[in-house]
Amino acid sequence: MRATLIYGAGDVRVEEVPDPRIQEPTDAVVRVLRSCVCGSDLWPYASKEPSERGARIGHEFLGVVEETGSEVSGLRAGDVVVAPFVWSDNTCDFCREGLQTSCRHGGMWGGDALDGGQGEAVRVPQATGTLVKLPVGEDSEPLPSLLTLSDVFPTGHHCAVTAGVGPGTTVTVIGDGAVGLSAVLSAKRLGAERIILMGRHKERTDLGRDFGATEVVAERGEEGVAKVHELTGGDGTHAVLECVGLSQAMETALEIVRDGGTVSRVGAPQYGQVPMGGSTFMRNITLTGGVAPARAYIEELLPDVLEGRVEPGRVFDRTVGLDEVPDGYRAMADREALKVLIVP
Repeated sequence: MRATLIYGAGDVRVEEVPDPRIQEPTDAVVRVLRSCVCGSDLWPYASKEPSERGARIGHEFLGVVEETGSEVSGLRAGDVVVAPFVWSDNTCDFCREGLQTSCRHGGMWGGDALDGGQGEAVRVPQATGTLVKLPVGEDSEPLPSLLTLSDVFPTGHHCAVTAGVGPGTTVTVIGDGAVGLSAVLSAKRLGAERIILMGRHKERTDLGRDFGATEVVAERGEEGVAKVHELTGGDGTHAVLECVGLSQAMETALEIVRDGGTVSRVGAPQYGQVPMGGSTFMRNITLTGGVAPARAYIEELLPDVLEGRVEPGRVFDRTVGLDEVPDGYRAMADREALKVLIVP
């Protein structure tokens, strides 16, 4: 089969690799119907050291079950399924607490030992706990929105939930990428009264307004902080959802959160320290968030997607075939595309 491999910064290739096969009785083999490029894939795309051996990449996919191991239950060949961006048994103590990202028997897609999602098929470990069956066909219209359940929509939702977003709260979302826009959608879904989106790409912030943003702040740094303070009478907002992962974004978040408020971060951190010193201590600021346990949220979010109450798949603004994946990476890195959908 064909699959995407990364050899180093800017070096993504689509090559022939061995077909996946059942290796453990808890495995399933899934033929990929839709996958995509994640914003977090752009970090290795920008910085990975060159290697003579490519590593599989891609962690968001949905597809059709083709084969199951002898210990897999609840799934059979022909089922359309979505896979969260980490695999898990969904039965260990961490999974039962809703923290499948810390599963004692789980792991990540791709690398040297496992298939990545950006290919024609994937061997899925712990298939019973990992895969969620979808009541749709292979060509169903909502497949792009259902694909977002693998990562970006639950990640935005996790950011809003851990920040305590609910009816009557005011929210600032930092970042107009796919996760940031999903956080806007999630905050609106949870009943936020006011949602300020910090982003400067008009086509993205326009989508953010469609998703529920009430105001847009295009300024960055101190100018952005001043603008949010101006909009909120100097107080800031109850919750700040940091969806970028850069130190400036975190610094901004801490400056614009209301006293007694919460900053939740889900942007993959590209920094080593958070400035949580005396000033934030005196303001009773809470810092939370982290990697989103997508598997914990899929059943909650699925009905709204199936019934069309939300359309998170609108974040996809470019579709490519598998052979065009390298250009998809380039388009996202060059900000020519918000999020690239892959149809193998």
